[in-house]
This record gives sequence, structure tokens and C-alpha cells, in this order.
Amino acid sequence: MISTVLPTYTRAPLTFVKGEGTWLVEADGRRFLDLGAGIAVNALGHAHPALVAALSEQANSLWHVSNLYQIKAQQKLADLLAEHTFADTTFFTNSGTESCELAVKMARKYWHDKGQPERTDIITFEGSFHGRSAAGIAAAGSEKMTHGMGPLLPGFVHLPFGDHDALRAAATSKTVGAILVEPVQGEGGIRPLPDACLKGLRDLCDELGILMILDEVQCGVGRTGKLFAHEWAGVTPDIMMVAKGIGGGFPLGAVLATEDAASGMTAGTHGSTYGGNPLACAVGVKVMQIVTGDGFLAEVNRKAGALRQKLESLVATHPSVFESVRGSGLMLGLKCVAANTDVVAAGYDEEILTVPAADNVVRLLPPLTLTDDEIDAALTRLDRAATKVALGV
Repeated sequence: MISTVLPTYTRAPLTFVKGEGTWLVEADGRRFLDLGAGIAVNALGHAHPALVAALSEQANSLWHVSNLYQIKAQQKLADLLAEHTFADTTFFTNSGTESCELAVKMARKYWHDKGQPERTDIITFEGSFHGRSAAGIAAAGSEKMTHGMGPLLPGFVHLPFGDHDALRAAATSKTVGAILVEPVQGEGGIRPLPDACLKGLRDLCDELGILMILDEVQCGVGRTGKLFAHEWAGVTPDIMMVAKGIGGGFPLGAVLATEDAASGMTAGTHGSTYGGNPLACAVGVKVMQIVTGDGFLAEVNRKAGALRQKLESLVATHPSVFESVRGSGLMLGLKCVAANTDVVAAGYDEEILTVPAADNVVRLLPPLTLTDDEIDAALTRLDRAATKVALGV
């Protein structure tokens, strides 16, 4: 008999009832160190006092009015994003998946209004993940996500990761209007795009006059030690998808764009009932104020360096379990020799939470607020988990 919750997830046998910073409390009272942060969502940890206060204050005044009216918190968040990023304008969504849908529409509408409606193709890359909507799975193109889901939305050109010759050949097609890429692949196994490659993509887009769309749903909002990961390469996109960390745990996403890239999106071309609602935007404003505050990102980078150094030592200690460390900032991956799912499961026994990814990688996506003591605790627990995996316990 089917469960009352549609059984599309393989869930761990854990039920959490309370969150406190970097910790989650299980129903039986056990305290788990959370290095998953809801898959990079709880950027400031669980129940951050400033976010709780912002949400509570807003909840006591106004929840929802729809986008038929002006929304003060939405305007404030849009202004903050314009101040701190490349963007001239922002559309607010509820998730990264919704952001993908709009980014695809925006790129295609751009070319339609420029008198080149044939430029509907968007180049994407093997190992990518852009959500599970019709556009998202078609963009990624992986068998895992698309099997049985056809017919797929057309207009995506899938290329191998890192094949520069294939990229140039595909990009010169007169039907290509945009390139969509994650600066750091998350679901694909914590694979950073080298800065030189991201610069090369920007140069190629400029040369051929096509749009660059960045998916920073997982790697954005301070996760890599910059506000957004593309900043490390010194480039800017035309369109950018954002979600996860920007809401600090409250469902919130956004599409950021330049005035030119957004020029086709006039009144009536897109909408959302809940997107940019007062509750979400009140929290988003507070997240942005904290993450862009003095010293916050410098501290993320310091802690990221300390964590990575300790993970390198862990890998050296357990060569039968781990192969290497990869990633950027506090978006790190342990490339495994043993099955990554075994490592994650052993972590449950040691009361530490990690997230599996493709390419046999274990993702570490802790709250950006984790402490030095919590880094030490994490390594102690990961070490015990690795020992169990090595011994086959």
C-alpha cells in the first residue's frame, strides 16, 4: 500500500524535532552535527536569532498580499541585491527550480524580442543539476532524472564537462542563445569550474554575443567565501539563478539579471502567486545584511581553510575510504574510495550529517556560522565514521 506521503524519497531513519545553530536534535534526544544544512539552505544555521526575529516581526504584521501590490520587503531585498551584485533587476521565486524556469524563459524571450527567435538553444554540461521541473531536467539531461519523463522540453545542447573544443563548436551555432553553467557543481559531485574556464566562458559569450546564465542556487550567498562564486573569477553573468541560502531556511529564490538581459520580460510575461512574499523577503533581507556585513565572508574563508586542512589529514589517514578533497569555501566534497553512501550511513551512527552526491562524493555544506570547536568535533566524528567503514563495521 502506498504511503500517504508520495514515496519519491529514500529517507534516513531520522526525525529531527529541533535545530540549534549547527546542531539538529532527534526525536530520541540525540544531537547531530549538521554538515548538510538542509542541502546548503540553512546558511546561517538553524533558528538563527536574527532570522527568527525578522520572520516573527513580519508574521505579526503581514503574510501575503500577492504581486498585485507593492511589497516593501521585496523592494528592500531587490535593492540590496542590486547594490551588492552585477544585477539591475530581480524577480523573486520560491525555489531554485522556479528560478531555472524563469532563466530559460528570459533568455528565449530576449532573443525573440531582438528579432532572432531561432536562438532558442541553451548549452548545458554533463553532471549539471538545475532542478526537477520540466525545464530543469531537460537542461541537465541525465538519465537518472529524465528516464520515463518524456517527451522532454527541447532546446538544450548537452556537452561534456571541460571539453573546450566541443563548447566552441556548439556555441557558434546560430540557434544558440545562451550558456547555462554552475560555477561549482553541487549534485554533480562538488566540481568547481576553474576560474580560467569561467573567464573563458564569459569571453566566448561576449565574442559570439550570447547570454551567460549562472546557476548559483547551491554555491551562492557566501557558500564559497564570496557573496557569489563567480566573483572569484572576476566575471559577471547576464542572468543568475539564486535560491537555497538566500532564504536561510525559508523558501526563497530569485533570478537576477542585467537590464539588457531582462529587456524582454515586460508586464504579463511571467508571474508568481507566492514569489517575493513579505515573509520570505523579510528573512532574505536579514540574510543579505548578515552575509554582506563587515568581516563575515573573511571569517567564512578562514574557517573554510581550517576545515579543508583537517579534511586533507583525514583523507591521508583513511586512504581506503577517501581519495581526495575538492570544492571551494564551505562547499566541500570528499571523493570516496569506499561507497559514499556507506560513509554517510556511518556518519549517522556517529551523529554527524553529510550529503551524498554524484561521482562517489560526500558533500560537506555546513552552516557558514559553524565554530572552530564544531570543526574539531566534525573531524572527530568523521574519523570515527571512516574507521567503521574501513573495518566494515
